[in-house]
Amino acid sequence: MRIKQFIEYQGEAISDANGSFSYQDLDMQINKYHDMVTKNSSISNKVVVIDSDYSFYSISLLFSLLNHNCIIVPIVKTTEDEYASKVIASEANIIIRINDNHELDFKHINNNKLSYNDYLTILNRKHSGIVLFTSGTTGVPKVMVHDFNNYIESFNPPRRQKSLRFLMFLMFDHIGGLNTLFNCLNNGSPIVIPENRNPSDILETIEKKKVNVLPTSPTFLNMMLQVDDFEERDMSSLKLITYGTEKMPQALLDKLNIMLPKIKYLQTFGTSETGILKTKSKSSNSLYFKIVDEDVDYKIEDNQLLIKSKTSVAGYKGEDSKKFTNDGWFVTGDLIELDDDGYMRIVGRINDVINVGGLKVMPTEVEEVLNLVDGVLDSTVFARENAITGQIVCAKIIMNRGADKAELKKRLKKTCTQKLDGYKNPVKYIFTDTIGHTSRFKKEL
Repeated sequence: MRIKQFIEYQGEAISDANGSFSYQDLDMQINKYHDMVTKNSSISNKVVVIDSDYSFYSISLLFSLLNHNCIIVPIVKTTEDEYASKVIASEANIIIRINDNHELDFKHINNNKLSYNDYLTILNRKHSGIVLFTSGTTGVPKVMVHDFNNYIESFNPPRRQKSLRFLMFLMFDHIGGLNTLFNCLNNGSPIVIPENRNPSDILETIEKKKVNVLPTSPTFLNMMLQVDDFEERDMSSLKLITYGTEKMPQALLDKLNIMLPKIKYLQTFGTSETGILKTKSKSSNSLYFKIVDEDVDYKIEDNQLLIKSKTSVAGYKGEDSKKFTNDGWFVTGDLIELDDDGYMRIVGRINDVINVGGLKVMPTEVEEVLNLVDGVLDSTVFARENAITGQIVCAKIIMNRGADKAELKKRLKKTCTQKLDGYKNPVKYIFTDTIGHTSRFKKEL
């Protein structure tokens, strides 16, 4: 993907709260910020935080930094503690904020020399890097860095400009969000950036802006279906919904196909470590998919998916990890089931398997039974420690509005007794009528 390719495209590039901007506007703003960065701050060989979510201006700033030979750290501030921990973990030298006049404010934190080898490797190529984070088991964010120049060059130029309008739902510091951004700019597709991400406002944005493609998470789609006036909304412009970042329940996918039958549904797959892979769903109502990416190799060992990608990171900053093999494979932790046609389905995470007295329980298997019970909106199955069996099976049930908890619990127990082996039956139920989610719209306990 060439940045100068932007000016060859016609029409709208980005629509956000600040207005509508063409590809020519984008090219000019990138150049303006490039000159501003050159004039006001020496950032070569520095770690630079972009303190912003998506906007026309933050996207312009991101690309203006590409040729400044620096390590770029986009951070969307969700909590002050999380933000501070990411700044520290990345070894940031400078924080850049975009003020109300769309000028750049620079805050110099320190002038420490970089010690992380993966940063230095990228900078020695005269390239820039882009940092992403994943949650560590200790609560401290784990840092990984992609070669930004190589990453955007992995997007092949299209034969012609594509006019599908994408809603930019996933965040600025999320690999899925960046993948959507780079794909759209590479293809010349218009980008719609919502003012916020609550379900009602997203539905309104789809209506008003005639959005064609919605990349999002299953949890958000479930929340979207619960909006009071959902069935009165005009979703006729939507052609494609792509879903990823977490496991999609079959019951929810079935419901989506009933509620929005004219839309195509595509399961995406990728990780912050490998990038987003090209995939093909077996059908819109199937959770089975294939990886159809020429730049990616994959294999399945002991039912677990391993990936080798041209855009994979080398590892995590400051720590060794069993997730990366010596010969370059990334161990995803996703457990896979194959069908007779070679399509795969994610059945769970290896760390989520419940051990009940030596017998293995896959949470997905139990959730699929629970989700079919009348009155259940969604469920999450998880382990709790137990002195006798080591672990027991527990289930958090999200009830439909108006459901009677006592009656629902009876139906759940009866159904599980009929359809599951005894050791797989939930011992403890937790009931709620609220879809719990993280700030990034992934399901949480």
